[in-house]
Amino acid sequence: MQYFEDFNIGEVTVTRARTITEADIVNFAALTGDWYPLHTDVEYAKKGPFGERIAHGMLVISFAIGLMPLYEMAIVAFYGMDKLRFTAPTKIGDTIHVELEVTEKQDKGNIGGIVSLKQSVKNQRGENVAVATMKVLISKRPAA
Repeated sequence: MQYFEDFNIGEVTVTRARTITEADIVNFAALTGDWYPLHTDVEYAKKGPFGERIAHGMLVISFAIGLMPLYEMAIVAFYGMDKLRFTAPTKIGDTIHVELEVTEKQDKGNIGGIVSLKQSVKNQRGENVAVATMKVLISKRPAA
């Protein structure tokens, strides 16, 4: 288990990968009610800026969070996300992974501390498709 004290500024973790499928996009649209045609209408998307359907940005971020090694961290709570930007489209068939860099730590007393992680979501070509700073509240190591 990784506690607040175990995180080091500059430390980088690379997650496993996941391929985005058409079923993912359809299921996400059904779950959220976001049927915007750029994601769900082949003919509409062909005429758009990417020439084909792309994944919802929030689907990409949701999958990125799911790729994080959360079960290895002593997480108390998700604290927030700053400076989220979608820098390139994620297309059906793209395989994404996440690179997490510890950029800041804030001690919050007995409850633990906030760890800021630069989250770079990359496709199979190593291109950033989304970047953000994720903040998580992490427990301190229990007293022996």
